Amino acid sequence: MLFSNPTLKATTMNQTFTVTGMTCGHCEKAVTRALLQADPLAQVQIDRSQNWVQVVSEQPRETLAQAIAEEGYAVAAA
Repeated sequence: MLFSNPTLKATTMNQTFTVTGMTCGHCEKAVTRALLQADPLAQVQIDRSQNWVQVVSEQPRETLAQAIAEEGYAVAAA
């Protein structure tokens, strides 16, 4: 029988996404807001000139990519 240990933290991962379509500060805010809705504790860094979004989060990569895509931006593996 397995028991969960409430003292163990989930694994935090540093994930990088290539995101195209971000052209302004509003785009960065929209992507940041979407990621924070998926994980309110996420740390988000964006460099739109390089088309990358870096996220430190406990959420699965697919969840974060979906949050970005739902804002209307194309997400590719980085």
